Amino acid sequence: MGDASDAEDVFDLDAPLRGPSSPPAPVRIVPANEAAWEDLEAILGGRGYQRGCWCQRLKSAGREWYSRAVPTHERARRLREQTNCGRPDAAVTSGLVAYWDGEPVGWCAVEPRSAYVRLGQAPWAGRAEDRADASVWAIACFMTRKGFRHKGVSRAMAIAAVAFARSRGARALEGYGMITRPGEDITWGELHVGAVSAFAAAGLREVSRPSKRRVVMRIEF
Repeated sequence: MGDASDAEDVFDLDAPLRGPSSPPAPVRIVPANEAAWEDLEAILGGRGYQRGCWCQRLKSAGREWYSRAVPTHERARRLREQTNCGRPDAAVTSGLVAYWDGEPVGWCAVEPRSAYVRLGQAPWAGRAEDRADASVWAIACFMTRKGFRHKGVSRAMAIAAVAFARSRGARALEGYGMITRPGEDITWGELHVGAVSAFAAAGLREVSRPSKRRVVMRIEF
């Protein structure tokens, strides 16, 4: 991975994103190490599905996760260490933070796929893939604060994740999206992996469909 100083550090989207009843507002996305830890806390530390996870589920051994052997405050500490929040000169980080008109609203976990020890079967079904290949990156999670959903924030983060992974030396980037259909209910907890439409907007294309609702999508650099 390249040094952070060699990367494009801010992913501004010129096209405004519009919600159903919201005026246009710019979305600014930065590597998490360039964001304050308090901003990430505002996104992940509130009520809802994300509470208590701190993006550690896919990084924890099954027994450790399901036994709750690691308390919430330790999960938060681990994420803070992984992201290097507040350390703009850090060479590595584990995701992106999105701001809506200056307010922290979104988180996207994106880093080498090998960092996620519990990705399950979706990435590997029907494919001969080396699980230890750190040159393949993965988008593992999206989280958008309540009040800012359905405004295109996840789509913006997916687009930024492509630029970020490429700038850090990835040779490919994957996502494991859910198929969504108009009028069909899907819980926010299920959708934290991202919608197929968001990945498609970022240029990822389907490479396999391990289940009726899950699609492995990928872009090669």
